[in-house]
Amino acid sequence: MASSFLHLFSLLLFLFIPVSSQLNELFFPGFKDSTTNITLSGVASFEKNGILRLTNETSRLQGHAFYSSPIQFKNLTTGKVFSFSTSFAVAIVPEYPKLGGHGLAFTISPSKNLKSLPSQYLGLFNSSDMGNFSNHLFAVEFDTVQDFEFQDINDNHIGIDINSLTSNASTTAAYFIDSSTKENLTLKSGKPIQAWIDYDAAENIINVTISPYSSKPRLPVLSFRVDLSPIFHESMYVGFSSSTGLLASSHYILGWSFNINGPARGLDISSLPSLPGPKKKYSGLTIGVSIASVILAICMLSLAFFYLIRRIKNAEVIEDWELDIGPQRFTYKELKQATNNFSDKQLLGHGGFGQVYKGTLLISKTEVAVKRISHDSRQGVREFVSEVASIGRLRHRNLVQLVGWCRRKSDLLLVYDFMSNGSLDNFLFDKPKTVLNWEQRLKIIKGVASGLLYLHEGYEQVVIHRDVKASNVLLDSELNGKVGDFGLARLYEHGSNPGTTRVVGTLGYLAPELPKTGKATTSSDVYAFGALLLEVACGRRPIEPKAAPEELVLVDWVWDKYREGKVLDVIDRKLNGEYNEGEVFTVIKLGILCSNNAPLARPTMRQVVRCLDGEIEVPEIVRPPDAVDSGKGTVEGFNELFNSFASSSFDKMSSHSFVENGATFASLSTSPLSLLPVRRETG
Repeated sequence: MASSFLHLFSLLLFLFIPVSSQLNELFFPGFKDSTTNITLSGVASFEKNGILRLTNETSRLQGHAFYSSPIQFKNLTTGKVFSFSTSFAVAIVPEYPKLGGHGLAFTISPSKNLKSLPSQYLGLFNSSDMGNFSNHLFAVEFDTVQDFEFQDINDNHIGIDINSLTSNASTTAAYFIDSSTKENLTLKSGKPIQAWIDYDAAENIINVTISPYSSKPRLPVLSFRVDLSPIFHESMYVGFSSSTGLLASSHYILGWSFNINGPARGLDISSLPSLPGPKKKYSGLTIGVSIASVILAICMLSLAFFYLIRRIKNAEVIEDWELDIGPQRFTYKELKQATNNFSDKQLLGHGGFGQVYKGTLLISKTEVAVKRISHDSRQGVREFVSEVASIGRLRHRNLVQLVGWCRRKSDLLLVYDFMSNGSLDNFLFDKPKTVLNWEQRLKIIKGVASGLLYLHEGYEQVVIHRDVKASNVLLDSELNGKVGDFGLARLYEHGSNPGTTRVVGTLGYLAPELPKTGKATTSSDVYAFGALLLEVACGRRPIEPKAAPEELVLVDWVWDKYREGKVLDVIDRKLNGEYNEGEVFTVIKLGILCSNNAPLARPTMRQVVRCLDGEIEVPEIVRPPDAVDSGKGTVEGFNELFNSFASSSFDKMSSHSFVENGATFASLSTSPLSLLPVRRETG
């Protein structure tokens, strides 16, 4: 009897172990007894009820779960990838309804230890690895955030990714009821969804099918033809990857099956482990009432009254407009703890808008920079809201990511990714401790240009930064240049005209038309970027009060030296002559072109990026021989000359045609900063 019982117990235990035939078939109807077969990393965990949880409701984290052993994917004789099939049930439960972040992906990778980033990278890649053929990574993403950086179609889509998060094929999440009727499906609904991914090696086609039910629809919602043989190694790891961004979601895997050269075993959603119920959330009012009740119970009415008055006084009141802002709101207490009570030892720097402190978030251990806006700062609530609303929705590798924010009465705080190398100006001026070589400077310039191009053209609205300068270019641990400080940013729709606003910015970077028109445009950002280009090449500020009178204004000085054929005299001496002359000349010429007094004569950021990437040449800057005698050295004369050029494309015009048409960018006898709206003698 005892022997029979042990035999029956062993048989039942065996049923809960994943079936594997030479590691070709996996079957997990739940994960309660799978801890030895699945390797977890990041915040991934096994729940008590047998659910695999990839992420929780903590922002900017990632979770991975891979089958512990590699699976053979290739025929050793032919080198051809086998057909494979997988089915799994997932559920995405956002922290806030309808706001997901970011999604999950079924992944086939050469390694189960992915060294990757969270947020929009889904825990699959780093920004520098995107698109590399050496990744040998295949994924099917279930994405709940629209990332313009990767050309996502919307915030509820399925995509097939090969070595990159720019999907090779994608579609809105949906399923076919019959051959002609398709029903949309919300990935972040918080309800279980079953997915099937099938690769036919004979036809070289991947089919992705989803449904809210256990039965598989006859038609896939997404198909893509590709031979995976060049992508896959002989053996690969299979599993899942997920991440959260500014907003968080819990990503669950309820069950999973996988098979080589055959259909994956079916899963019954109704028999899989159930999702945990919603957590009870207690409001501050409930806690206050509870405390007051305890105090009243012990006859300490006076203390209860004091407590309630103090609580009301220090409460973080949330206004209606704050509910529409996307990034995570931190409590004042969290940021106070993160910065060690805003200790002077944590102070990174200060400026016109207040102090910036280094901090470490206690829960995620993430290093951040906290900008605490001073009470007497020029940046009030309006600018504060602008910065939160604008940068909070922007996503680009060359923009400083806003992690979250806080408002407590008159205290305004913004939380950013920590840039370990600080701002660019610390590496250029005032005898820097570390001198950037030319390759590093060019890399930073290209990064900033790419970030500004995204602001001007790549986002759903036009974003004008209005304060581009070296101190607002921040450098990460790899010295990548990132545009930061969006406190003065303005947004408007593509194709519309920006409205008049008060003139803001920094002396030396302000376009000369701004005081006249009061309209900041993408062209005025280009003007400031021109000053930045010359700063990086020359190693000095746009306006240097300590310099000789003829060298006071950087653009004037560079322009004069360029006309004299002495460009080498302006190049930063700290480079010790170690630079590529062609690249330096390109940067200097672009700096002069961008700093032109005439807004229409300045290139766009797209043209600037193409010049920096070597796709087009920078036109030669020359002054026609008759510029002085003919009167064409005046601004009016220049505009007259420019009209003949305006109909031609900057992209298509060669340097030769630039000169022949007489419409050169630098046909002024005066310097490009001759209309600077300040008195020279005041600096």
